[in-house]
Amino acid sequence: MRLSVLDQSIALEGQGQDAAIRDTLSLAAHAEALGYARFWLSEHHGLPSIVGSAPEILMAAIAARTRRIRIGSAGVMLPHYSALKVAEQFRVLEALAPGRIDLGVGRAPGGDMRIAQALNPNAYGAAEHFPEQVRDLQAWTSQASHRGLTAHPLGPHAPEVWILGSSDYGAQLAAHLGLPYAFAYFFTDGQGVERALELYRSLYRPSERHPTPQATICVWALVAERGDDARHHAMSREHWRMARMRGELGPLQDPDRIAERGFRAEDAAALEAMRAKAFVGAVAEVSGRLRALAAELELDELVINSWSFHSEVRRNSYALLAREFGLEAEAGA
Repeated sequence: MRLSVLDQSIALEGQGQDAAIRDTLSLAAHAEALGYARFWLSEHHGLPSIVGSAPEILMAAIAARTRRIRIGSAGVMLPHYSALKVAEQFRVLEALAPGRIDLGVGRAPGGDMRIAQALNPNAYGAAEHFPEQVRDLQAWTSQASHRGLTAHPLGPHAPEVWILGSSDYGAQLAAHLGLPYAFAYFFTDGQGVERALELYRSLYRPSERHPTPQATICVWALVAERGDDARHHAMSREHWRMARMRGELGPLQDPDRIAERGFRAEDAAALEAMRAKAFVGAVAEVSGRLRALAAELELDELVINSWSFHSEVRRNSYALLAREFGLEAEAGA
């Protein structure tokens, strides 16, 4: 079983948003030392909490600080951009970190429509061209001359293109194009994952680079030596999710403060449902549940997303999971 990381550069109350970017760089080096297979970065716009707005720039900085771990976008929101420009950016990244670049792409705006239109004046209807954009991207990143154009710089390696999604649409497109597929399990608390993976595998059309289906899911998880500690620190994200449901967005808050004032009474039912599905607790218990989920979905890799107000708590969580899954031994070997 391989484990990978998805980081979203989460802003913390009382700290500048720029600190979240620097923390992402530090976490990437930590993940590599622990033996994680990939380090993926999300793209969001106009949010005061998830501030990783330019994954391709962060990837370049991480490439300069690491030697082994694969580095990827999860993902580039392709309808905002020219496929040729994205191909050029990722061919540059491939030159910086040969054989280590993943190009995950998504169709969602990663923000509201005002943001989408500011990024792309032709945003309305742009998502309808997503399949064509992905085909263009495949051609230009694979060094092929396409439409009489070539994406430079050329080199012996090509970025690995992934389709990201949380619905049947992305699964079917990835299958049709013969590309790896990552399901955003944490977006929906797993709703729809079985159907999406079944469609992906049953409809898969082999490609030269990927003769067989390659799928993973991204799960939110936080572990500690003691389950109560993990559940305490998970309150930061729980509070954020409750506030988001009310249309309130802000930086991640200290769990000690949240515990002191408690949650709103009207949040009780939603909190209970969220906690019932959460991968939060003592490391042995959560690792067992993650292994069971991977076995049920026939996966050999999981991508772990984790938030914590305290950076050392998050780093410890990733370290405990690495030890439980034997990643440290693999890294040492």
